[in-house]
Amino acid sequence: MNKTRERIGEIIFLLSAVLSVLLIFLIIFFIFSEGIKFVRDYGLLPFLTGSKWKPTASNPYFGIFPMIIASIIVTFLSTLIALPFGLGTSIFMAYYAKKSYSSLKALINLMAAIPSVVYGFFAMMVLVPIIKSLFGLRSGMTMLTASILLAIMILPTMVNISENSLRKVPITFYQGSLALGASKEETIQKVMLPYAKSGIFSSIILAIGRAIGETMAVYLVVGNQPRLPGSILTGARTLTTNIVLEMGYASGLHRQALIATAMVLFFFILLINIIFNIIRYKNEKKF
Repeated sequence: MNKTRERIGEIIFLLSAVLSVLLIFLIIFFIFSEGIKFVRDYGLLPFLTGSKWKPTASNPYFGIFPMIIASIIVTFLSTLIALPFGLGTSIFMAYYAKKSYSSLKALINLMAAIPSVVYGFFAMMVLVPIIKSLFGLRSGMTMLTASILLAIMILPTMVNISENSLRKVPITFYQGSLALGASKEETIQKVMLPYAKSGIFSSIILAIGRAIGETMAVYLVVGNQPRLPGSILTGARTLTTNIVLEMGYASGLHRQALIATAMVLFFFILLINIIFNIIRYKNEKKF
């Protein structure tokens, strides 16, 4: 009887895994089949390096270079802003918070559960006026505003994974370092953090994936201007916001161009994962 139940459970889990893989392959097949058609008709270099996006003109242009640059800047800047806060919060929760731990953990989980559109409304009402008055701009809808917003949104991902990684470091390492005369801060910096590098890198990878793939919140505050950004204090349009803005009415070559944009976004996320996994593997070997 027990063997039968185990066998049924094994089959159910196997089917779940196969279904997950199948769905991923179906999504990839749809994106690439449509995207490659567009690239074949329009050309890869004009698509990737073109600076004009005018899909409804009589002679349409489908250049996504400004959106690629905007996506890279917003993602990099948001990660740069979030990293010290996320790592600092993780260290505090793992090694310093005692009575306040449960409250902090609940708040971090609540942040992760808040819908992105709510974050977007918050940024529109709070961050946009602050950035506008602080820098004397005509509009506070800039890449800096979007970066700060994304930094807030990716904090829960970064904090939860980094904190779990720090807690998985054997307690004997911590106790041994203190017994040898190292201070608590030195132990955390020179023993615990290097040992938890793999998990911390994983948190950064997932945070970057969340940042580069975010749509609605960024759509509300980034300005949505399909031009090459001159600075972080100007409006821009990211790859994701370009898709959500125009997919509702796009057709024909225009629709294929938006699907090809999703294909480029997929490549970006894949490339980021490969690069960070290589870095993480090298760090693990050194340690």
